[in-house]
Amino acid sequence: MRRVIAYITTILWFAACSNPVTNPEKVDAWPVIYPDYIGVTIPATIAPMNFDCIGGEHERVDVTVAGGKSGRIHINGKKVSFSQDEWRALLEANKGDSLLFTVCIRQGGIWRQYRPFPMYVSPYPIDYGVVYRKLAPGYEVYSKMGIYERNLSSFDERPLLENTMVTGMCLNCHAFNKTNPDYLSLHIRGKNGGTLMRIDGRREMLNTKTDSTLSACVYPYWHPGGKYIAYSVNNTRQSFHTVKEERVEVLDLASDVLVYHPETHELLRSPLLQKKEVFETFPVFSSDGRKLYFCAAEARQIPAEYKEIRYNLCSIGFNPEDGTFGERVDTLVNAAAMKKSISFPRPSYDGKYIMFTLSDYGNFSIWHKEADLWLLDVQDGAVRPIREVNSNDTESFHNWSSNSRWFVFSSRRGDGLYTRLYLASMDENGMISKPFLLPQKNPWEYYDRLAYSYNVPDFTCEPVKLERRKVEREIVSAKRVPVRVRH
Repeated sequence: MRRVIAYITTILWFAACSNPVTNPEKVDAWPVIYPDYIGVTIPATIAPMNFDCIGGEHERVDVTVAGGKSGRIHINGKKVSFSQDEWRALLEANKGDSLLFTVCIRQGGIWRQYRPFPMYVSPYPIDYGVVYRKLAPGYEVYSKMGIYERNLSSFDERPLLENTMVTGMCLNCHAFNKTNPDYLSLHIRGKNGGTLMRIDGRREMLNTKTDSTLSACVYPYWHPGGKYIAYSVNNTRQSFHTVKEERVEVLDLASDVLVYHPETHELLRSPLLQKKEVFETFPVFSSDGRKLYFCAAEARQIPAEYKEIRYNLCSIGFNPEDGTFGERVDTLVNAAAMKKSISFPRPSYDGKYIMFTLSDYGNFSIWHKEADLWLLDVQDGAVRPIREVNSNDTESFHNWSSNSRWFVFSSRRGDGLYTRLYLASMDENGMISKPFLLPQKNPWEYYDRLAYSYNVPDFTCEPVKLERRKVEREIVSAKRVPVRVRH
């Protein structure tokens, strides 16, 4: 058997060597590759950054990757596909330095050598993986969707839950506590609706709708101490645009913000967060757990004034010792004054920044082509667009890594239709790198054929432990733990 393997290896080696690069024409331009990985910054544990050369038909590609410190990888073939072991060793040897890619492409029997391009290997680690929802196009009908986990150091993806497990189930918002999957909240809509909550291995299916609240709990965010979780409650309506540039809008008819205390199964409320004349949504805790950030808009007539609904970024004090709220609401970013609207605020876990999505109106920014990512400096209050990562199409949902050195976000920049996941880094000085598309083994083939959108990405520091069959039985069961409002 060993002789057979050695023989095959020798044949492959000679095949590669039989197509060497000879007298290449020098081209003073970078190669046209997909994804565009030229000049990106990557973590040392990322999966191989395979790419496709898309600058026309070609017979062969020759790629040399040289480490700035040490190491070298060479590929000669029809595809640019790196060995995981070689790739991992090269990145580890060049952490904090760079890689230089020299690409030669043979077209019509002629080799052309393109300008070498760099990738930078960050000294900052990234978490184990990302968890996201993938769903097929569809609006009213719950088409196939699922919650999936991707190991960032490989191409391994596994389903955590899929709606094919239970007929008519819609898997909605999921959240971990600072990337820790031992703290999980997952909202499920449909016939078997409820909120799946797990804390340190203890799992419950909750009925979070009460006579005193607008709806079941919707958008979640954990308190950093794990003792509380903030939610919005939303009475929403879905509408469709009549122009092709705009597709679908989800509007709040009413919405409030509250905090759930799992230990007592109580919902904690403040009259400042339950105003009928204000729509409050997207609550998130500060990194120290002493503030609750949220989006708030002046209530308007729906549907007549839906384009006048604009959300500001606000905050209220929170005391984690007794679960009480502050006595005033502060406006941190007055987006309405800019004729803009804020959604999806996400504080960095080091407490320095709040990232949010800015669009023209409303809070359903995932279908707004003008939606961009912005950054608030918590210390000095300065806000700016993140031009380093924004595009001419939608940038929407995003989350931070546990060390606040990376963030993942969804974007429609590829074709304007499907959201894909991109990652970017931020150093200790706030410098942000060029984003890169989530790597795949065969990227062009994978993304070209994928008829699903990525949504609600979040990092996970370790593999998610979820007993699928037990969860399935709990979902279809009528048993739900009721919650109550603390008075």
